[in-house]
Order: sequence, then structure tokens, then C-alpha cells
Amino acid sequence: MSEVVIYHNPRCSKSRQTLNLLRERGIEPRVVEYLKTPPDEETLSGILDMLGIQPSDLVRTKEDEFRALGLREKTDDPKALIRAMATHPILIERPIVIHGDRARVGRPPESVLEIL
Repeated sequence: MSEVVIYHNPRCSKSRQTLNLLRERGIEPRVVEYLKTPPDEETLSGILDMLGIQPSDLVRTKEDEFRALGLREKTDDPKALIRAMATHPILIERPIVIHGDRARVGRPPESVLEIL
């Protein structure tokens, strides 16, 4: 089995549930605490490609930073959203699980099982 990676925020209940779900199935993923080690713009673009979604689908619009950065007016500017998520990783929806060339957002946590 190829490596499984989880972009994880230990303070997020869905992220913790997804990590536990993987471990219950005998999978020990490489854990990337993305708030400490944020993905760069190129990595985020690759993740978005694997997810098959637009940046506007991955950005957390209810975070204070989203409003403070005036991103509501930029939701149709993918590069601006990717740049904002790379600079302010709290804006990235979580958790994200990657296996090979496929990825899923763990909302609900069971959705990541589709790629394993």
C-alpha cells in the first residue's frame, strides 16, 4: 500500500475522528500538522487536483481570516484563494487524506475510506 498522508489539526474533532478511523483500520498515516507546516501554493494546487475541486470549495469561509482578508470578493480568483490558504493555513478545510494520487476531505470521516 502506498503512503497515506493526513493534513491534520489536532484541535479539530473531525480531524481527530478521521485519524482514529485510519488507525482503527491498521493504517498509520504520515501526519502533517498543517498549521505548523503549511503546504505551499504548489502543494495546495496538487491537492486540489487530486480532490477534483476548486479552491473555493476547500477554503473555510467562516474563519475570521476569511473576512479580514476580504476573500469573499475573491472567491472567483483561484490563485488568490490558494495564496491565502498557503499563507493562512487555518483557512484550509480539514482533514485532508491523500493516498497515492487520490485525496478526500474527511467530512464525514468515513469519506476517506473511498480512496484506501
